[in-house]
Amino acid sequence: MKQTVTMPKINPKNDEVIFGIWTKNIGDSIAAGEVLFEVETDKVVSEVESNFNGVLVETLVKENDTVQTGEAIAIIDIL
Repeated sequence: MKQTVTMPKINPKNDEVIFGIWTKNIGDSIAAGEVLFEVETDKVVSEVESNFNGVLVETLVKENDTVQTGEAIAIIDIL
């Protein structure tokens, strides 16, 4: 089953972040609690963990994209 990953609320003052890097590549396995990507808010880099166990099958944003809270950013095939 495929699951859409959405951008969580990172900054309580703003619904917008700058996407940093993916720490996993398409085809990589990911476990819940593992870091999936990084974002930048107010010059602070935050790591964001996966909520799912599965395989990263698609990324919908790239480095330096501006992303809104709730926006779809990836697809994980749930195991």
